Amino acid sequence: MKKEQIQEFTRRISQSNRSELVVVTYDIFFAYLADAGEAYRNDDPPAFKEALRGGQRAVEELMRTLDFSYGLAGELYRIYVYCRDCLAKAMYKYDAAETKTAEQLMRRLCDAFVQAAAQDQSAPLMKNTQQVYAGYTYGRDDLVETFADPDQSRGFLA
Repeated sequence: MKKEQIQEFTRRISQSNRSELVVVTYDIFFAYLADAGEAYRNDDPPAFKEALRGGQRAVEELMRTLDFSYGLAGELYRIYVYCRDCLAKAMYKYDAAETKTAEQLMRRLCDAFVQAAAQDQSAPLMKNTQQVYAGYTYGRDDLVETFADPDQSRGFLA
């Protein structure tokens, strides 16, 4: 994963509520799959395997966050296990085609979570973080984000 992607995911995580955090985790999964596809096209088995391991970690994080007091969690768990196993099979066989089914399933689930996150108006989970403003200035090729930190005492308060 590129440094810019890591920074973007970090910023999104710091500004996310519970529902948005699940969507960010899905996006991390898709970023790792894109890295795996690129490594496969470049015939780089170590990078391919490392990217798939990152995708597996994202799926395992989604599995850990399930609330089994809801009946749907059991169904999601089975889908996540299947997707994780597809990534393991792709790693074992060194075949990017094995990831397609997992990606299709995860895209459909992600779309559902994006719709649910759009309805969630709860506050961000992280407190005492920098406020991010986008759109005030534009760079040469893209939008520039500005971080406003009126309270310089971020971090742990004692």
